[in-house]
Amino acid sequence: MSTNFNMRPSRVLRKLRAGETAIALKLNLADPRITEMAARISGVDCLWTDMEHVPNDFAVIERQIWAAKAYDVDVLVRVARGSYSDMIRPLEMDATGIMIPHVMSLADAKQIIHQTKFYPIGRRPLDGGNADGAFCNLELDAYMAQANEQRFNVLQIEDPEPLADLEEIIALPGLDMIFFGPGDFSQGIGAPGKWDHPLLVETRQSVARLAQKHGKYAGTVGSTSNLADLTAMGYNFVSVGADVVGFGQYLSGIASSLNRSSGAGTESVYGSTKS
Repeated sequence: MSTNFNMRPSRVLRKLRAGETAIALKLNLADPRITEMAARISGVDCLWTDMEHVPNDFAVIERQIWAAKAYDVDVLVRVARGSYSDMIRPLEMDATGIMIPHVMSLADAKQIIHQTKFYPIGRRPLDGGNADGAFCNLELDAYMAQANEQRFNVLQIEDPEPLADLEEIIALPGLDMIFFGPGDFSQGIGAPGKWDHPLLVETRQSVARLAQKHGKYAGTVGSTSNLADLTAMGYNFVSVGADVVGFGQYLSGIASSLNRSSGAGTESVYGSTKS
C-alpha cells in the first residue's frame, strides 16, 4: 500500500503554466449533484463557488470540493471578507483556489497574501490535519511547499479605489491571479451595467496588460461568445457561464413552448379554451 501522499496538482495551474487558457463555470446552486454534473459534463477546468453572495456554509463547500475532485476539476471558492479563517478554511478542505473580493488597496493585497501563503512568502497559519495535508500524512515541508505551488489565490479588482495601486498590487510576490470584476466596478464608477464605459474598458485592458508584464495570471468573467476576444486581450482564466443561467434558460424555453402550444386551446367537458 502506497504511503506517498501529495496534494492533487491543480488543473488550472497546469494549464496556465503550459501557456493555455483555463476555463471556469460559476456555481450558485448548493447541491453537490449539480457540482458533479458540471465537473463531469461541461469540460471546464474549474468550478467557481461562492460564499460572498451565495448562502453557502462550509459543509456545502466541502461537499462541492469532493464532487469536483472526483473528476480532477479544480474548485475556486470566493470567500466572505472577514478574518483569516474565512480565507484558509476552504484551502484546508482542499479547495484549489480562493478568490478574495473587493481588494481595495496595496496594503489590503499585502495582508491577503501574508495570510494565504506559507513561509517563505507569507505566514498562513499552519495545521496540516485536514484534507489538504492528507490528514497529517503529508510531511510539513512538503505540505507548505506544495500548498504554495499547487494552490492559488485570486485577488479581485472590482472597485475604482485600488486603481492608483494597481501595478504595485499585481507585482506583489505571492499574488497568483488578478481578477477583473466588471459588475461592481461599473457601479463603483457611477455607471451600473455600462459595459462600454471608457474607464471600465480601460481598466479591463490594464489588468490583463499589467498581469502579463509582471508574470501573473489574469482572470475575468465572460462567455463562450467573447472568449476569443478576452484571451486576445491577455486573459488566461475566464468564467464562461453559470449554473443558474443555464437552468434559467432551460426553464424559460419550457415556458415559451407551453405558451406557444397553449395558444391553440383545448376542448374539454367544460367547453373550449380556444380564443
